[in-house]
Amino acid sequence: MGEVSGKSATGWGRQWQVGRVKITRIVEMEVAGGTRFILPDATREACLPLEWMRPHFMDEAGNLIMSIHALVVDTGERRIIVDTCIGNDKQRSIPNWTNLQTSFLKDLEAAGYPRESIDTVLCTHLHVDHVGWNTMLVDGSWVPTFPNARYLLARKEFEYWDAAEADALNDGVMADSVRPVVEAGLVDLVDWEHRVCEEVSLTPTPGHTPGHVSIAIRSGGEQALITGDCFHHPCQMTRVDWCSSADFDSAAGQQTRETLLERYAESNVLVIGTHFATPTAGYIRPRAEGGYWFDVEPSSRT
Repeated sequence: MGEVSGKSATGWGRQWQVGRVKITRIVEMEVAGGTRFILPDATREACLPLEWMRPHFMDEAGNLIMSIHALVVDTGERRIIVDTCIGNDKQRSIPNWTNLQTSFLKDLEAAGYPRESIDTVLCTHLHVDHVGWNTMLVDGSWVPTFPNARYLLARKEFEYWDAAEADALNDGVMADSVRPVVEAGLVDLVDWEHRVCEEVSLTPTPGHTPGHVSIAIRSGGEQALITGDCFHHPCQMTRVDWCSSADFDSAAGQQTRETLLERYAESNVLVIGTHFATPTAGYIRPRAEGGYWFDVEPSSRT
């Protein structure tokens, strides 16, 4: 198990092999700073003592580095895309996320996955930065980006957002990125422990949203976990009490992190963070001082 190639922090790059399964990251954006609105406790002053986060997840000034990316899980028989970022042409409440014009689809194709080849779309949850490329703008209408795919949504998650009034962060998301694929007949509502195929299954990780799931991958005796937003940033491995301002239930979110950290500490399960900056994947390790850290260079660090 390990990384088989890597390019830059933008476009497509970084692939991991988990048994027979290949996982490819497609980056929409990766930036430093501007993340305290989502993790308000993670101030520069609070982050600077966490020296293990340099250079990958924090710059020298203490600004957190975060990524928005999708992950293609290729089993050889299935081509699954996990979380579809923000998307182009969407009008959003966050200025840097509105009316994007990125090369996401070209990058996806350059990685070997033209949009028509994707057969399954998985959304860990239905927040703005995880569903955007579910649809694309064609002649003024939102149409499914992946016309040959089934979009699998956890029933618990969909039913919450289907009935909820949109908050400022998620305003317009159901209308332009979720309901069009429902209306196209491409959505399957599934249990949040649904097994997608032999190698891929959903696992409940509630708190950030009511029906939030992570994605478990098992193949050839190896395992990986795609986190979704139960962890926004590796700093939450040391400071598990740092909760997201977008959490539906902060206490449940913290409990989910504590459970996962205990379960995967010192294991060989490759953890792939949905918002973790390059190099994105690594292993959970305990700290002598207490808490945990994210080891992305296990061959060279202890």
